[in-house]
Amino acid sequence: MQLRLFTALGALSLAASAATSTVWEVNGFSDFLKGRLVNLALTADSLLQPGPSVRWSTPLDQPALWSIAAAPDGSMFASTGHSGKVYSVAADGKASLVWSAPQSEVFALVSDAQGVLYAGSSPNGSVYRIESANAKEIWRVPAKYVWALKLGREGELYIATGEPGRVYRLAPGATNAELYYETGQANVTALAIAANGHVLAGTDPNGLLYEISAPGKANMLYDSSLPEIRAIASDAKGNIYVSAMGGALSTRTGGAASSTASTATVVSSSPTVITVSEAKENGVNADNDQSGVKVSSDTSKTSAAQASGAGSSAAITEVSGVEKSAIYRISSEGAVETLRTSKEDNVYDLLLDGDDLLFSTDEEGRIYRWHDHHTTLIAEPGNGETTRLAQVGGALFAAMSNPARLFAFGAPGSAPSSYESQVHDSISVAHWGHLQWHGMGAGVVFLTRTGNTARPDATWSAWSEPITDPTHSLLKSPPARFVQWRAEWPTGTNAAISTVDIPYLPQNGPPALHSITVTSIVATNPQKSGGSASSSSSAYSITVTDTGEAPAASSASSATQSVSHLQSTQTQVSWQADDPDGDKLVYSLYFRAEDETNWHLIRSRMFENSLLLDPDVFADGRYYFKVVASDAPSNAIQYSQQAEITSSPVLIDNTPPVVMLSNVKRDGGVLDADIEADDKTSPLRLCEYSIDAGFWQPVEAVEGVTDSPREHFHLHLDNLHSGEHLLVVRVYDTANNAGLARVTLK
Repeated sequence: MQLRLFTALGALSLAASAATSTVWEVNGFSDFLKGRLVNLALTADSLLQPGPSVRWSTPLDQPALWSIAAAPDGSMFASTGHSGKVYSVAADGKASLVWSAPQSEVFALVSDAQGVLYAGSSPNGSVYRIESANAKEIWRVPAKYVWALKLGREGELYIATGEPGRVYRLAPGATNAELYYETGQANVTALAIAANGHVLAGTDPNGLLYEISAPGKANMLYDSSLPEIRAIASDAKGNIYVSAMGGALSTRTGGAASSTASTATVVSSSPTVITVSEAKENGVNADNDQSGVKVSSDTSKTSAAQASGAGSSAAITEVSGVEKSAIYRISSEGAVETLRTSKEDNVYDLLLDGDDLLFSTDEEGRIYRWHDHHTTLIAEPGNGETTRLAQVGGALFAAMSNPARLFAFGAPGSAPSSYESQVHDSISVAHWGHLQWHGMGAGVVFLTRTGNTARPDATWSAWSEPITDPTHSLLKSPPARFVQWRAEWPTGTNAAISTVDIPYLPQNGPPALHSITVTSIVATNPQKSGGSASSSSSAYSITVTDTGEAPAASSASSATQSVSHLQSTQTQVSWQADDPDGDKLVYSLYFRAEDETNWHLIRSRMFENSLLLDPDVFADGRYYFKVVASDAPSNAIQYSQQAEITSSPVLIDNTPPVVMLSNVKRDGGVLDADIEADDKTSPLRLCEYSIDAGFWQPVEAVEGVTDSPREHFHLHLDNLHSGEHLLVVRVYDTANNAGLARVTLK
C-alpha cells in the first residue's frame, strides 16, 4: 500500500520533467467516467466490472422517446415525438407501429393489468384508450399539454396537465374527467401514488411537490430550489423520492406561472431539511401499476418549460457552474434529505428496485443505482438522454432520446464488455513502457493504440496485439504523442479492475533562450551635459533577442556598443530563458574577443539568470558573450538538451582618451588654445573646459562633429579677467572614460 502511494505521488511530481519516466494512471470514479463503458458497471469504490448487458437496442426512427409502459405479455409500449407515434416492442426487440396520434407528441403512457393502454397527446390533445391496436378518444383535455398519466388503486386515471397546471381524475368507464386539484402552476410534470393512496404531484416552474388527499385538498410536501419536479416514487414505508431539475435553465419565476389562482385548500408544512454529503446519492422510485409490473413515474425527456415555454417570459439559456439537478428523500414524518446534487447532469427518471433506487441522466444516458448513500454506475447506453426506466420481471428497460431507442438489459456478464479510455496527451512524442493493472480476478484483455492527433483517426496505429500477461505487457504501439487503451471482458468473465497505469518516457524538448543583455551597472556617472556639474545617469545597455535583432543604441551611432569603465562600474550579463517541459535549467557563460574563434568559459553550473563581471578582467576591445542553457538537472544525461544565444559585439573600453594642450596664447583678455585628444579604442564624444573650477562648457571639434577616435579642438575666449587662472580640459569617449589636461594662465 505504501509503495502504491509512493508511485502515485512520484508520477505527479515527475509529470513536468520531459525525459524522466512518467506514469499515466487511471483510477477513481471520476477518472473512469472519462472513458466509454459498454456493458460495464462502475462501483462506488471505483471498481470497473461487468454490469447489465444490453440484450437488444431497438431504434424507433424518431427523434425522441417520451414514455414507456409494460404490457402483460412482456412487450413494451413506447411513445415518441415529434410525429406522435406509439410503438409496441416485442420481447425480442422487434418494434411495430400501434397508433399515430393526431398531435405531434405523446408525452404520457400507462397500461392496466388487462393490457389496455392509455395515452395522452399534446399539444391541445386528448386522452386515448388503446386496446387491440384500436385507439378511442375518451376525453378531450382542456389544457395544452398532457404530461403524465397514473392509474389509481381503484382503476381511476389521474391526468397531469400543463397550461394550466392541473390534476384531473377520470373514473373507470367515465367519459368526462373531474378537476381533482388546481395547483396554480404552469405545469404538473410528474405523478405518483403514495403508500397511503394519496396522489403525489410535482410542478413547474416553482418546483413544488403536493400530496393530494381529496378533490381540492392538498398538502405541500416540499418546495424545491430547482424549477421542475421531474419524477416521483414512493415506497411501502411511506418514503417519497423526488428528482428535480432545471437549475441550469433560466425558467424559475418569482411567483406562480399560471394566472389562474388556486382555489384549493392547501395545508402548508415546514419539513425538517437534512443535507447529506454530495457523495451520497439518490433515493428510491417506482410505482406499481395495476399490471403488477414495476414502472417508474411518467415523465418526459425535456423539461416542461423547454417544451411549453410556460412559466417564464425569459429565454431559456444554459448557465454553467450552478446546480442542475437533485434527488431528495422525504420521510413519512416529512423530513427532507438531499441524496444527490449535480452540476453536470440532469436526472430524468427514478425507479425503485427493492431498497435500491435507479435513476437515469442525460450524460451519456448513464443509469445509476443508489443504495445506502453509495452510488454505482450500472449502465452507459451512449449518446443521448435516458428519459424513462421500467422493470419487468427483474429485467431493466431504458428509453433513450436523440435519437429514440429502447434498450433491454440482461444479467451482468451475459455479453462481452469493454472499456475505452480517454486519449492521453504526453505533450511530446513518447516511448511506452509496460502496461500495469490492478484489480480482482483474471481474464481481462488489454489493447493500446497511439497517434499524433488529439482524436483518433486514420493516421493512428491499429489496436495492438492483446495484452493478457502482466509479466509480458510492454506496449508495442509506436512512439507518438497521444495514447489510448482498451480493456475487454469476454462473455462470462467476472473480473474487476481498479487501476491502469501506462509508464512512458516523453521526448525531451530543448530549452528556449529568448534574449541576452549586457549592461554596465554604474553607481555614479560623472558625465556632464552642457554646463552642468557632475550628474547621475543610466548606463548603456545592449540586448540581443532570440530573433537575432538588437535594438539601436542610444549612446553611440555605431552598431558596436560600449561598456563604460568607472570606479564603481560592473558589467552585468543577463538572459531570459524557459523550458517547454518545465525542466530546471542550468547555465554556462562564455566570452571571446572579436578577433578570436574559440570561446572561453567564465562561469558554469549557474542557476541564476544573470552574472556581474568586473570589466578590469578584460582588456580594451570588442567582445562577444554567449549563454548556454541545459535541462540536464531534470533529465538523464543521454536525453538532456541545450540551447545557446550570443550577444552582438560589446565594446569594453577601460582607458581614457589622451588629452594635450598646445599653442596656448593669452593676449590680455583673449585666450587661444589647441586641444588634441586621442583614444585607442573608442570614438570621442564630448570635449569641455572649466575656468577656475567653474561650470563646464562644451567645445566642438574643429571639423564640426565630435565622432572620431582622434579629434582636434580649438578654444577661443574673450573678456578673460586679468590675473592668474586655471584652465582644465576634459574629453570623454563613448565608453564614458574621461581624459583631462590642465594649464595655468598667467
